Amino acid sequence: MSDSTYTLGTRAVNRLGYGAMQLAGPGVFGPPKDRDAALAVLRAAVAAGVNHIDTSDFYGPHVTNQLIREALQPYADDLVIVTKVGALRGTDASWNPAFSREQLVQAVHDNLRNLGLDVLEVVNFRAMFDVHGPTEGSIEAPLTVLAELQRQGLIRHIGLSNVTATQVAEGRRICRIACVQNLYNLVHRADDALIDALARDGTAYVPFFPLGGFSPLQSSTLSDVAARLGATPMQVALAWLLRRSPNILLIPGTSSVAHLRQNLAAAEVQLTDEVMAELNAIARPPASH
Repeated sequence: MSDSTYTLGTRAVNRLGYGAMQLAGPGVFGPPKDRDAALAVLRAAVAAGVNHIDTSDFYGPHVTNQLIREALQPYADDLVIVTKVGALRGTDASWNPAFSREQLVQAVHDNLRNLGLDVLEVVNFRAMFDVHGPTEGSIEAPLTVLAELQRQGLIRHIGLSNVTATQVAEGRRICRIACVQNLYNLVHRADDALIDALARDGTAYVPFFPLGGFSPLQSSTLSDVAARLGATPMQVALAWLLRRSPNILLIPGTSSVAHLRQNLAAAEVQLTDEVMAELNAIARPPASH
């Protein structure tokens, strides 16, 4: 396996993938303003070699999965679609926990139907004890439901999202954990130790908001480095993540083909040890709880 790929579940995927969240309407709610443009981004991603797409049926809700199905079916043999369950959208676009057996079973069936699949390759359970970040709380009950659906053949692999190291350990007592998806980027580095531990175990780590999410990364150091390298600050931030650890898989999202191509070009940005040290120095210290 080259350093440009990593194992997700049992499949080798390119480390630069695509996150479909931004294809839904504003606030990840409702339809896209330009449906044809959304379909074009998905097709351009796969044409450019992306074989890891991250989505959820609660994006929209239903919107991104239906777009993926329309744009990409019949799916390429090497395409890994990762989805997540554990939340429901309110009619006011709120994000609400959906941990009950009925809600989880319904969510898995909704994902299967809207993606047009017989089995989901990877399903991440998103812990929703706090919408804004990982918070302790037992995930045994919901994960046990997903493990049952896995035994029924509806799910191949199970991952975790928005979780603590304690919850990862708890999850592993119930089923094999294929990946962990948490908030992490150049300045939000609370998961440094977790990433290193997962790398030792051969488990993929998928940072969400790799470019800062709703408040994009701002740093004069990042801008200076990018200018020297002839790259954009966002390309350098993605390249830093790729260099940070071999088990990091990236899923930057965009609704623009031009922006997609810029993101994918981050794989060509070479960062020296000196540049890595310079970038590491701008990390924000983790907040104390």
